[in-house]
Amino acid sequence: MAKGFSLSIYPWTYTAKYTGDRWIENYILKPHKTPEEEAAMNEEELSILLASRNSFPQLPLVNYTTQYGVGCFEGMKAYPQEDGTLKLFRPDENAARFARSMKGLGMPPYPEDVFLKAAKELVKRNNDLGFRSQYDPEWEKDNFLSGESVYFRPFTYSEPGIGLGLSHNPWVIFIATPVGAYFRPGNAKARVTDRIRATKGGTGWIKSDSNYTIPILEKKKAEAEGFMEVIFLDAQEQKYVEEGSSCNIFFLLNNGRLVTPELSDTILPGITRKSILTLAKDLGVETEERRITIDEVMSDTKECFVTGTAAGVGYIESITHGNNTAVFNNGKMGNLSRTLLKTLKGIQYGKVEDTYGWMF
Repeated sequence: MAKGFSLSIYPWTYTAKYTGDRWIENYILKPHKTPEEEAAMNEEELSILLASRNSFPQLPLVNYTTQYGVGCFEGMKAYPQEDGTLKLFRPDENAARFARSMKGLGMPPYPEDVFLKAAKELVKRNNDLGFRSQYDPEWEKDNFLSGESVYFRPFTYSEPGIGLGLSHNPWVIFIATPVGAYFRPGNAKARVTDRIRATKGGTGWIKSDSNYTIPILEKKKAEAEGFMEVIFLDAQEQKYVEEGSSCNIFFLLNNGRLVTPELSDTILPGITRKSILTLAKDLGVETEERRITIDEVMSDTKECFVTGTAAGVGYIESITHGNNTAVFNNGKMGNLSRTLLKTLKGIQYGKVEDTYGWMF
């Protein structure tokens, strides 16, 4: 079973290079054996093979991405269905956000229609080689928390450069890997950090490479202290909740309203976030997108969960802020959190009818 992210890159990859007036596309078949033969290889042999699939000699080492973090990426999944097919979840939203991110970083935006075509073609090519996830009915027992899928990482990579500069002729690269559960079972504790993820007027709304440095540092520190997740507050007053380390966050208040921080230039517009708001409204839940203080969260929350492509819907059992700890729903997943998880995963894995047109 796949555990979290894996660098077991599938054989087919995709690149597109902007030449000033058009994008030159290229599908690249990397060294591989059959999935069964690769599974039978010893660790050293497999490591060498996988390293060859993670090598792109045509890409320059020294550039604006490697030197200054000028780059952005997307995270998206293809979910195995009972009938043997694979379906992508809302890739049109990823395509639109990717184009916005690139434009926000001064790059020529990658065309959304080309993004969709490349994503579907990459699924097909790897599937034809046998590289895919197979539906397992056992996943249904825990509402697909243990479900596996194919993870896609579209990202940008700049042309050569050493001085401070923008990328005017970038590459766009797609790779695919197997992925399993993101959060480890048995620990759903979070704590608040006083470090800053994003500032007003910055790039917090862009899914940019550089935005993840501080969240990674703080999340790993929190994990060493026994927490699963870390929560960031606003930069100006350090009182309003903004995001988790790599996910949006929701609070079901005691009055029955589901609140998530409103979008701003410091908060990433999550696609799962957007989907959960739709699902909650259709369940008759009153939703609010607004600023919410950590004090309100600590005193008036009965359920808490985070959302993201990797996390899906991950409940939070408690939040520690300074010397105070608030425990939600006696440390167990709440009814609304479970219903939203079951509905979202059901749509993604084909067990709940997709009335929204989200699955491609």
